[in-house]
Amino acid sequence: MATPRENDVKRRTLMAATVATAAVGAVAARAGAQTTPPAASPSSPAGAAAPTLKVSFTVNGKPRDLDLDPRTTLLDALREGLHLGGTKKGCDHGQCGACTVILDGRRINSCLTLAVMHQGGEITTIEGLGTPEKLHPMQAAFVKHDGYQCGYCTPGQICSAVAVLEEIEAGIPSHVTADLNAKPALDDAELRERMSGNICRCGAYSNIVEAIGEVAGRKA
Repeated sequence: MATPRENDVKRRTLMAATVATAAVGAVAARAGAQTTPPAASPSSPAGAAAPTLKVSFTVNGKPRDLDLDPRTTLLDALREGLHLGGTKKGCDHGQCGACTVILDGRRINSCLTLAVMHQGGEITTIEGLGTPEKLHPMQAAFVKHDGYQCGYCTPGQICSAVAVLEEIEAGIPSHVTADLNAKPALDDAELRERMSGNICRCGAYSNIVEAIGEVAGRKA
């Protein structure tokens, strides 16, 4: 059995070891803090703004030049760079179609593509289709047939609808085209399938189909 003196020696040894361990840890932490590089200041190269690229394209018939961060989407370039707010940002994941524009004659989701990828391209947004004084036939048909309610999805719906009729006219088939060797039929099934990427949360789908059908020249 250990004597009181031996127990006292053991306690002092344990306390000394504990203090030494704490001291070593503090020194190591202080050394690590000294070797950590300081945060980059705004004036330092690391804190400088990201490099930009000059992008030139034609938007609604006018040549436009922008200096953009290469990561900028076409949607943000249109909305923030050119202040064309008609093209809407909905899901920002290519799922709702609110950001649809016409690029080189074909409709795309502008939130899914980078602006720098379309150097020299021709882009048409809802602002380029018509004006309040002179509506595009598709815009006028949407008004006539109540093809909108809240209106948030309407710019994308109209751009997509204009491109849909051009696709059918060009003979481009869809998933519901029965004969791939024949020109697609201009019926409700074709229109609904081709417009399925444009979501209307208000549910004005039947009115949208009627509007497109009228512009296409068939009875709604």
